This record gives sequence, C-alpha cells and structure tokens, in this order.
Amino acid sequence: MLVLNNVEAIYSDVILAVKGISMKVPAGQCVTLLGGNGAGKSTTLKSISNLIRTEDGRVTAGSIELNGKRIDGADAADIVRGGLVHIMEGRRVLRHLTVEQNLIVGGHLEPSGPALRRRLESVYERIGRLAALRGRTAGYLSGGEQQMLVIGRAIMSDPKLVMIDEPSLGLAPLIIEEVFALLESLKRGGMTLLIVEQNTRVALDIADYGYVMENGRIVLEGAAADLKANEDVREFYLGLNLEGERKSYREVKHYRRRKRWLG
Repeated sequence: MLVLNNVEAIYSDVILAVKGISMKVPAGQCVTLLGGNGAGKSTTLKSISNLIRTEDGRVTAGSIELNGKRIDGADAADIVRGGLVHIMEGRRVLRHLTVEQNLIVGGHLEPSGPALRRRLESVYERIGRLAALRGRTAGYLSGGEQQMLVIGRAIMSDPKLVMIDEPSLGLAPLIIEEVFALLESLKRGGMTLLIVEQNTRVALDIADYGYVMENGRIVLEGAAADLKANEDVREFYLGLNLEGERKSYREVKHYRRRKRWLG
C-alpha cells in the first residue's frame, strides 16, 4: 500500500534529517518504525503526509507511493483524500471544541449529513469511551482520552492507512494498553497501520514488521517477532532493557557488536 524508495528529507535546505530510507507497508498489516529521539522517525511520517512543508522542510530525493501513485510533494489534503491520515505526536485535539465537534472536523470530507452521522456512530461503536464523552470539552479530557479522540477523529475520514506518531507518549501503562488494544482492533478490522514508537514492547506486540532507525537511516528491519526476540535491538539501538525501560548506553555490555553491525 505504501512504498518509500531511497527517500531523503531536508529542513531549511541545511539539515538532512532522513537519509535515503526505503520501506514498505503492506495492505492490512501493521508496521512499526522504532528508534530513539532524533532518529528521524517523525520526519519520515511528515515526509509521507507532506506536513514537512509546514516546518520549512521538503523531500529532496527518492519517491513515495500510495497504492501505486506517487504522493511525494502532493498537497496534504489530497493525500488524505487518497486514504492516508497522519496522527501527529502530542495529542493535538481542538481543545475548545467538544469531543463530537472534534470528530465532525475529522469527517469534513464527507459532504452528506446522514453519511457523516453514520460515521460518527461507527466511531462511537468502536470507541465506547468517546460516546460517553461526546459533549465534553476536549481540553478537559485526560491524556488517554485525548489520544483516543485523535484516533477517532482520524478514522472519521474513512482512511485505508493510518500513521500515528508516539501514541504511548506520556501515558500511564494501563492507558497505553488500552490505546494499543484500540489500534489492534482497527488492524483486525482491516485498517493498515504505520506506528512510530519508542516503547518497543507494545509496538512489537501489535506489529507484523518493524524497521529500526538511527541517525536518519534504516539500520535494521525484520519480522516483529524476530525483532522482539532480539535483545540487541533494545540495547544498542534504543537503549532499552527487556522490560522496555530506557537504559544508559554505558550499561550495554556488547558495544563492539554494534560497531560491527554499523560498519
């Protein structure tokens, strides 16, 4: 469904943030993009959705295809119409609007009132908590509720592929499990997912395939089960221990092996 081929992205014509990456997201699957802060994960998503333009950035090389059609450089609204929605990091709800008003904004491409109402009800069926909160002002929701709201708002446009950046960021462990259970239910319903995440455990639990980024490049890829079983993925590339907790690189015992991989 989504194919990146040797993509490079730059900010302010100076900072090369993504350096020739290639990756695929097959239809109906969940792919996760892993890596530490500054690895280039968020820039990759912004390059795909072309929201990088709002930050004085652009794709300077390579190609990005959605369902066989090139979208690198396309208008962001046209990319949404093509079936791809990008949920950015930070739970960007419209804080002064209600939950239902936020959802209606997400369905703005639907010209029919009855069809819009059907989509609303479909979202409420999928995310029961939002139905109970439909009249609540979004700015007063908890972090987990806001995360569910931006997911609900995204699926109001009836996308085929949803990209979501750091869905677990700043959330308590029980809420993280609830959010990822929602994402897994969307996957079971046939939706294609591309998830950027630093919490390797929860990301690899839901994913079919994973890519690891470091310094703007893809340095490792493989089936999620294989990556999950690879302790070095957590330690060398993400600084995480087996429980998904961040470690100091000074605690990593096999540093020479990392040099060999990167060499």
